[in-house]
Amino acid sequence: MTIAIIGAGMGGLALARVLHVHGIDAAVYEREPSRGARDQGSMLDIHSGQRALREAGLLEEFFTIARGEGQDMRLLRPDGTLLLQEDTPDDAPLLRPEVDRADLRNLLLDSLPEGAVHWGHAYESAADGVVRFAGGGSARYDLLVGADGAKSRVRRLVTDARPEHLGQNAVEIGIPDIDRTHPDLAAMVGRGNYWVLGDGISLAAQRNGDGRVRIGVSFYNTGEDWFATSGIPFDDPAAARARLIELLPGWDTRITALIEACDDRIAPRTLTTLPVGLTWPSHPDVTLLGDAAHLMPPVGEGANMALLDGALLALALVAHPDDQVAAVAEYEKEMFERTEAAARMSAGMQELLMSPDAAQRLLEFFQPG
Repeated sequence: MTIAIIGAGMGGLALARVLHVHGIDAAVYEREPSRGARDQGSMLDIHSGQRALREAGLLEEFFTIARGEGQDMRLLRPDGTLLLQEDTPDDAPLLRPEVDRADLRNLLLDSLPEGAVHWGHAYESAADGVVRFAGGGSARYDLLVGADGAKSRVRRLVTDARPEHLGQNAVEIGIPDIDRTHPDLAAMVGRGNYWVLGDGISLAAQRNGDGRVRIGVSFYNTGEDWFATSGIPFDDPAAARARLIELLPGWDTRITALIEACDDRIAPRTLTTLPVGLTWPSHPDVTLLGDAAHLMPPVGEGANMALLDGALLALALVAHPDDQVAAVAEYEKEMFERTEAAARMSAGMQELLMSPDAAQRLLEFFQPG
């Protein structure tokens, strides 16, 4: 069969790789002009997704780029009170290691045959076994897989569902080369994740493998138009940093110093989610995976589910080489059940983070009883 995968994210690449392991070719079409066209984002916590990497024959290589120390965590209140500190022993098993998203994507890309990914191909439409791309060009397919993320355009072929605002808006900033430029802040953040949870606001700092600390300041229970009324001047990074600190009244100056130390890369993020338990009638020639199928709150499940989606869809196609309809139906049945459970868990964690006593509730989550 001719398989066209729309999107070179984790799920689409995992699908292409596992198919390749089993001798089945697939074409990946990506709108970005090249693998390095944009920043790929922050670290990923890979746990259940390790099964997909095993099926892809890449688990040992993954362990060479994964960061076990990225499992470290510090949890604080805005006044600087340290509630929890977990430091990972050097010999601890890599059950939930962090990995740079770009490193994992490169691992998957490098495992595919040359020419398997077609860069600069933005999906425009698909019908009657032909996918068309913006600016001209087309390709035939027997199976079209929408792996094109939260704003998927392939999704509309199988469902009318659209992502809805999550009630959370975040500002992404960061400190480059923190060990050299701000060793005191580096020591405060530690080797992994540094969380500060207040009433309706959180600051999450995360150490990346390239020495950058990525910081997300989230404002919960806010609407889609919150950025328009927030007073954050995104066209003036210095003023934007100052305004962010103004929006954190009473926060310990050691914490707000993280914001002061950031460079001029600043970006607003409006978070959305698809309905928990979303399903659709199975189609013989099109399906979805990853955020296109089950966009969840960003609490550590999305990338793992996408990797599993890709691997398990590939295995279903391998198991039913002459019955594409059965393969897609088998994949979707398992995917719907698995990702509904993950989405419910993620929604529960999101509700916790949005609660007034989020810090205490998260502490009890990590230290039950």
